[in-house]
Amino acid sequence: MSSLTSLSTPLMVNTPNKNYFRIQTVDKCPFKSSATTASRNPLEKIIALSINRRSRAGRIDVRNKENENYETKCLNVSKVVRVINFFFVDFTLFDNKIQMMKNNLRNIVSLARLSLVLATLSIVIQLLPLTEAAEPLGNPYEILGVSRHSTIQDIRKAYKHLVKEWHPDKTDHPAAENKFVEIIKAYELLTDPERRKKFDNYGITDEGMPRQRRDTSHVNMPDPLEDLFGGNFRFHFQNRDITLFHKMSISYRAFENGIVSKSYRNPQFILFYSDWCFACLQVEPTWRRLMDELEPLGVGLATAHAEKEPALARKLGIHSLPCLTVTFDGRASVYKESLFSVQKVVEFLRSKFPYKLVQNINENNVDTFLSGWLDNRIRALVFERRESVRLRYLLMAFHHRDRVAFGFVQVGKSETTSITLKYKVSGDLDTLLLFNENSEKPVACVSMKDIPSETMHNVIANNKFLTLPRLSNQAMLNSVCPPEWQRPRKRLCAILISQNSPLHDAARHKFRQAALESPYSIERVRYTYVYKETQPEFVSALSSGEGSPLEPLLHIVIIWRRDTNHLKYEWLPNGWFVTTQGDAQWNETRQGLEQTIQRLLRTSEALPYAAEVGELTDEHAQGTVGRLIGRALLAVDYLSDNLSKEQLLPLLSVLATLLLIGAAGYGMSHLLTLEEASVQARRAEYKQNTKPLPTQPQLRLHEVRAEKYNGLVRLLKPGCRTIILLVDAQSRLKLLPVFHRAVWPYRKNKTLMFGHLSLERGLEWYKKILSLSLPEQRELNINPKNCVGTVLSLNGHRKYFCMYHAKHPECSKGKGFKRMERMTKQLSLRSDDAEAGAFIGFDSSSDSDASYEEARNDVLYQDKLLDGLPMWLDRLFEGSTHRYYLNYWPDFTAK
Repeated sequence: MSSLTSLSTPLMVNTPNKNYFRIQTVDKCPFKSSATTASRNPLEKIIALSINRRSRAGRIDVRNKENENYETKCLNVSKVVRVINFFFVDFTLFDNKIQMMKNNLRNIVSLARLSLVLATLSIVIQLLPLTEAAEPLGNPYEILGVSRHSTIQDIRKAYKHLVKEWHPDKTDHPAAENKFVEIIKAYELLTDPERRKKFDNYGITDEGMPRQRRDTSHVNMPDPLEDLFGGNFRFHFQNRDITLFHKMSISYRAFENGIVSKSYRNPQFILFYSDWCFACLQVEPTWRRLMDELEPLGVGLATAHAEKEPALARKLGIHSLPCLTVTFDGRASVYKESLFSVQKVVEFLRSKFPYKLVQNINENNVDTFLSGWLDNRIRALVFERRESVRLRYLLMAFHHRDRVAFGFVQVGKSETTSITLKYKVSGDLDTLLLFNENSEKPVACVSMKDIPSETMHNVIANNKFLTLPRLSNQAMLNSVCPPEWQRPRKRLCAILISQNSPLHDAARHKFRQAALESPYSIERVRYTYVYKETQPEFVSALSSGEGSPLEPLLHIVIIWRRDTNHLKYEWLPNGWFVTTQGDAQWNETRQGLEQTIQRLLRTSEALPYAAEVGELTDEHAQGTVGRLIGRALLAVDYLSDNLSKEQLLPLLSVLATLLLIGAAGYGMSHLLTLEEASVQARRAEYKQNTKPLPTQPQLRLHEVRAEKYNGLVRLLKPGCRTIILLVDAQSRLKLLPVFHRAVWPYRKNKTLMFGHLSLERGLEWYKKILSLSLPEQRELNINPKNCVGTVLSLNGHRKYFCMYHAKHPECSKGKGFKRMERMTKQLSLRSDDAEAGAFIGFDSSSDSDASYEEARNDVLYQDKLLDGLPMWLDRLFEGSTHRYYLNYWPDFTAK
């Protein structure tokens, strides 16, 4: 009974969240009816139903055991209830874990939303000072300490000085960082022409925002998200505007017509970009710095839209954006280093200049350099303390390379001390000296700390010609003696005709002295000379007219150019200086020259003679061989200047290997030449010792086909004939050799051609020409076997043919010959006779006038068909064969 008592007590199951399930037994015995079970809770219903099922099954199995112990049954029910309680406890724990995971997931989502909101608020708070609440920059002129009228160079100098002073790494001042930022912003504003103009006119220090905007910001606070996603937000790239690239953009035509021609004087940078290129936007500050640094020096900068100008991008080899190219002498090179380094871009530019554009000068080569004016260029010396020449002087040398040869003298070295002392050059300033024929005294001198490019251009433009320049090309003629016939005052040129010989150096020296002592300015009268051997056409045009001397050498002609090809001239009556003349005679000749010039400068005086001249020969132009030799010499100089001793040995080994390979190849080719020469000599000796055999013309038999028909028949020239043999596939190999032997004696006759016709191909054509030869055309019944061995002589021009056949009566002089004559006479009269063609033997079913016995005795074999051909050929060329005329040659159509 104790066990039954325990069943009546409730079962308690504690869970982690202090919830429990209760299984309450209502009665001492669990065996109740279904009505009692219905009043319980769902869990109790399940347990009760399970027990009832088991109890009913038990009662069926043990019906006869009614006195079984009641206590044993209750113990079994208690065990079942405990097992069910165990499983329900596990299910409750699993359900609690799922509920906890759902709660944690909701907490994570809430935290993520909160963090997103906080992040957005922090971004807005950080961006608000950059957009609306930023402090105004202030006066950039006062920050940099410059005036409103300061140039870019002055602003750059002040910027460099202040940056060095206020850099946070170089000073401990607490406000250094803010001051440094202000200096950078002020420099960026003043170096941008548009922003500087906005500040000068409206006081705007930021792009598109007035300075007074912050004053009303506390009254009407804008929506931060509107500024974040609106049009005024610029992602903090306030000075990176791609519109600068659009303003400087060029087209393909502008490149061809402008950039290429300018590149022969100044290098031209082209930056390729596109609209949606973020890297292009990042390069914009570097591009502005390049504009500030290189444009004042004369370097051209432009941009090109890669998507709008694809042809230009393909021509210059652009494969990625942004891409920078530089154009020198019409040739473009692509820059492949970092675009964010201005120094690397400048180094790339320096590397593209021609080698030894500026020559290094010391006391050993200074005299040679200054006395090299025979190339028709003045000399320029640049004095600096740097080890290498500055970019501005390289650009100047490249711009004026046709008129000026530049040299670089490094001040402070022992090798250049004598040069600086001779010309009294200051070591603290950059100095530019210009020399003409006189190397002792410069014609111009400029000394400054930084010589501006404009100043150098002006000085060189006023002194870019020698005292006595030579007319070496058309450009020099146009510069020295320009065509100005529309001007009221004439501009004359006195030209000395000489040769490139030391014998004429004295005459040129005296003429140069006369130019120096001339009372007229170079704008009115220019003294020059020309070489007769290098400009023969120009000298001949002036000396072939009236009033010219018999020998123009060492004579002076005065010209006035009306236009490019027409000029007026007058020769001086006497020659110029010769070595036998004294000073008195030379003074008299010079006075006569000045008097003639004075007379011709009058407005009322005209030059008496006119001439038409062509373009002058360019004496400085090099041929292909000259260019190759020049480049080879430049390569040798470059290698000697840039190779060290460690690199020299591998180079020498490579050169020695190449020379060895070249020598071996040359030796083998020489041996081969000798072998060929010996073979040719033996062949010539053999020909001399043996009599040459007479060459016999070959005889060729053509096969008549559709593609050869016109050449063999229709297009024959007058007097030419074609002789063809008719064969089939079985008789071809037997009859062709016989035919070849028969016509062999006529191989030298150029009016004859020989061939053969396959009856399988041309039977219809043969039938057609036979039908056309009859007086009245009719259908012929032709046996192809009887046609084998027939020979036709075709005259394509006169449209007739002659026929040979072994059965043809014409082929024998016996009884058949008379019969042939009779038949040919009656042929035209018997047009109604259906057997008119039977005499040829083409119809095996018809008989001729010969009897059956005659035909029986006249049987021929295939190898005997051409026995009478040689005699027929003789009669053919005698003209005694019968001719069958046609109205036209039918078409040849092969089966």
